[in-house]
Amino acid sequence: MKTLVVTLGTAVALTAGLAYAQVAVEDTDGNGSYSMEELMVAYPDLTEDVFAEVDTDADGDVSMDELTAAQDAEILVSN
Repeated sequence: MKTLVVTLGTAVALTAGLAYAQVAVEDTDGNGSYSMEELMVAYPDLTEDVFAEVDTDADGDVSMDELTAAQDAEILVSN
């Protein structure tokens, strides 16, 4: 029983750590996507080249899917 509790505790701790690894970005204008300015609040070192890499459909904004993919691929990392 003790082993089960320790194993479950470890799994929960690791899962919680992954959830907190992604930085929250605020969509301040409420348009459902993120501009470079909005992303720079969470990622102050963001460059235009990295923004272009994250904006995979090149529409000038980053969708939630694009943001999540960039965070998962560690293209966007916070300081």
